[in-house]
Amino acid sequence: MKLVYTLPLIGALIGWLTNYIAIKMLFHPKNEVKVFFIPLQGAFPKRQKAFARKLGQIVSEELVSVEDITAHLKEKATSEAVLDHIALRLEEGITNRLPRAFPMLAMMMSGDIADKIKGVLLEQISSLNEELIDKLSNELEEELDVHKIVEEKVAAFSSDKLEEILFSIMRREFKFVELVGAVLGFLIGMAQILLLSLPY
Repeated sequence: MKLVYTLPLIGALIGWLTNYIAIKMLFHPKNEVKVFFIPLQGAFPKRQKAFARKLGQIVSEELVSVEDITAHLKEKATSEAVLDHIALRLEEGITNRLPRAFPMLAMMMSGDIADKIKGVLLEQISSLNEELIDKLSNELEEELDVHKIVEEKVAAFSSDKLEEILFSIMRREFKFVELVGAVLGFLIGMAQILLLSLPY
């Protein structure tokens, strides 16, 4: 009769072990094997290509689109910080490098002329900068396929690498599933004790 009181512990062990094996079977066996003529393979290795395709679709449509990248690129390229940096480099070139390259020109160049030259060049460079960014953005939108890149990368992962990535993300969730199995098994064992204790 005393063995009856071990039912909750046995139930907890069975519940934990069942969920532990179920989690392991998400990734194992990595290659298809046959057990009594029944083909078995881990869910993720078996569906890796479909997983890669779906992940690529989600990333390209919901997370990072080419339009987002090009919009961010345009914003940064025409920002005040970038234009200030260009102006600083122009000033450095006009003030330091131009006189060394053309000594005669330096004799005729006053501060006002240097500022005017810098202003004209900065205006031209800013306009050219926008044109180049527009051209680059259009080429990116035509040639960069985020969906395909993500799909190919994930599909090329080894099964070990995929398991490592998913476990690093969901380790706590997997442990929680194992714990839930143990708790449910324990409760079932307690219920069995109660049922066995009822008078006939």
